Amino acid sequence: MASGEGARRTDSGIEIRRRYDAEDLEGFDPSLELGEPGAYPYTRGVQRDMYRGRLWTMRQYAGFGTAESTNERFKFLLEAGQTGLSCAFDLPTQMGYDSDHPRAEGEVGKVGVAIDSIEDMAALLAGLPLDKVSTSMTINATAAVLLLLYELVALEQGVAPSSLSGTIQNDILKEYVARGTYIYPPRPSMRLVTDTFAYCAERVPDWNTISISGYHIREAGSTAVQELAFTLANGIAYVQAALDAGLDVDAFGPRLSFFFNAHNNLFQEVAKYRAARRIWARTMTERFGARDERSKRLRFHTQTGGSTLTAQQSDDNIVRVTLQALSAVLGGTQSLHTNGFDEALQLPTEHAAKLALRTQQVIAFESGVTDTVDPLAGSYFVETLTNEVERAALDYIARVDELGGAVAAIEAGFMQDEIEQAAYEYAKAVESGDQVVVGVNRFTEEDAGEPEAFPLDPSLQHTQIERLRALRASRDQAGVDAAIDDVRAAARGTQNLLVPMREALKRRATLGEVSDALREVFGEYRPNR
Repeated sequence: MASGEGARRTDSGIEIRRRYDAEDLEGFDPSLELGEPGAYPYTRGVQRDMYRGRLWTMRQYAGFGTAESTNERFKFLLEAGQTGLSCAFDLPTQMGYDSDHPRAEGEVGKVGVAIDSIEDMAALLAGLPLDKVSTSMTINATAAVLLLLYELVALEQGVAPSSLSGTIQNDILKEYVARGTYIYPPRPSMRLVTDTFAYCAERVPDWNTISISGYHIREAGSTAVQELAFTLANGIAYVQAALDAGLDVDAFGPRLSFFFNAHNNLFQEVAKYRAARRIWARTMTERFGARDERSKRLRFHTQTGGSTLTAQQSDDNIVRVTLQALSAVLGGTQSLHTNGFDEALQLPTEHAAKLALRTQQVIAFESGVTDTVDPLAGSYFVETLTNEVERAALDYIARVDELGGAVAAIEAGFMQDEIEQAAYEYAKAVESGDQVVVGVNRFTEEDAGEPEAFPLDPSLQHTQIERLRALRASRDQAGVDAAIDDVRAAARGTQNLLVPMREALKRRATLGEVSDALREVFGEYRPNR
């Protein structure tokens, strides 16, 4: 753990020795293990010049209340210098329920923006240059619906799908492992994922069709090695499912992306990102036969660790976020979100959101860490730690393979059990004081007072329901019903699901109605544990 005279270990159990020297890298071949920046196996980064050529995308996460209020926050962040959009959706939207569904009561607009229909999406994107700005949407079970709504609104604005760029998370496997916002059982959910791969390859070629997410695995309590291993194991499952569906690996491989967490152990985080690139490059080459170099490059977004933020002495979170952001940059991220210091208490205020963005800008323009590619390369410590993280992650991936792959491992509860045990061990370490958390179990002080409050609109759900009623009253209901029937028919057959889904949404069907049509055919997932 972090302190004491005994052995020091990372959260992954990797012992950190007092010093490192050349003997620790005996047999290490830089030409094979590192290569050049922008070249296989991409340990040193996916671009030759990295940040000397182009900085990472500063993509601050936002989403709350109505589409209009989130649109205002997007514009505020763009004016402050943000370079990409990132959208959070409320729980009803994530779970495929309209805002007037009984299960949506009390949750509309609370942890993200409420999106029920194409009209909400149009309000969310009003006045934004969709052909110039890249948009990331953190959405999984209903990812295809939100992507189609985005495409339809772009078309209404005169922007061709081929001009759109962005990412949908679309990583349903980690929902069964760590987060719980799933709808359908794993196997039909995987069909939705691969149908989205095929649809975008044809219609929205510059869209990243999946962001394979370790972030939520880490938030659930995993170690850094578990985050890396289970994320890549899920990635392997998606690639195999796409191949089984008849897709060519190089048709979809270049559009795969990843999403990692950044925690406080700076060097372990850097090692994790470098190991991730090396493992993925070799996996895509040796296991799946990828030929296109773009299929071998692991590109990733990073978000600083929400679970590391403390309600006590919340100003201390500014320091935590800065360290975490620095690890992501030193590790070669392509995109970064920095959390607001007040997020352990509430949605971030404008002040907190701007300060989080300024943290990225100071690192980018004042720290000097962007002046050279992979500045920690060749460090005895960093290279040894990268190797050890890689070995431990590959051991986990082998165990998942022995169980039959990620889907089978999830169905058996393997990943869930490993994460729960890691979370328990960490909680014990904090309680005993072996793991120091400043302001929580050491250097504590009396409450410093209430922070600035984020304003919540108590009338939000009523407003959203009224909008839904107006939509349903004004649309061609017979046309909607026929389009929903086509969605059900496609779910029973083998047609790409996104084609009839797009038609239904174009006719003003709601997110809940399309999701319910799939529920009728696929059923809902009920965990056995």
